[in-house]
Amino acid sequence: MEAAQKKVQQMIDDNAVMVFSKSYCPYCNNTKRILEELNARYTAYELNQESDGDEIQAALHKMTGQRTVPNIFIGRVHIGGNSDLEAVVKNGKDGKRIEDLLSEAGAL
Repeated sequence: MEAAQKKVQQMIDDNAVMVFSKSYCPYCNNTKRILEELNARYTAYELNQESDGDEIQAALHKMTGQRTVPNIFIGRVHIGGNSDLEAVVKNGKDGKRIEDLLSEAGAL
């Protein structure tokens, strides 16, 4: 578990936008579509296509309390899932628009 947590943290630290996803998940696909429409650079880690996917998902659950995918981080900040991203797109977060968050993270 500790190795998986270190790997998760490294991916979050190394990527402006990190999406932990499953390739067949419609909510994950919607998240990636939203990010693409915003022209955001992001990295997706498809848990169902990686040998350590179950361990990574367990580490994410321990770190964030979120068991489901997508599990989204922007600028090292946990956003949540697809509905959380949609809410940020619509309403912003902490007084900032989604474009501001993406820009500050270096994803635009």
